[in-house]
Amino acid sequence: MKLSALLVTLSSIAAFAQDAAQPEQPSALASLMPIILLFVVMWLFFIRPKNKEMKKMEEMRKALKKGDKVMTAAGIVGTVTNIEEGTNIITVRTASTTLIDFEKQAILRVISAEAKPEEKK
Repeated sequence: MKLSALLVTLSSIAAFAQDAAQPEQPSALASLMPIILLFVVMWLFFIRPKNKEMKKMEEMRKALKKGDKVMTAAGIVGTVTNIEEGTNIITVRTASTTLIDFEKQAILRVISAEAKPEEKK
């Protein structure tokens, strides 16, 4: 009788020891948390500002009108002389007789709008 009670006690102690030796598995959310945090940081610092900048550039291109002094992505400075709405092509005069056609996406910035605030200062 004493031997069987001793064996039961030893087996229960061994079972508790095995349960204590096994570390707990982290939950699925805890294991995905670093990836989620990395995505949130990338969105805040890289994706969101780039989207705002692209939206601002698109608004600037939609607001182009004849007579605006613009700079293209290639660094060519000229004055808008014609805007074809259906094809997104604008004509820029760079010299007295030189006319160059560009797509609206090639316009980097409007120079005449930037010069006005400088004059006020």
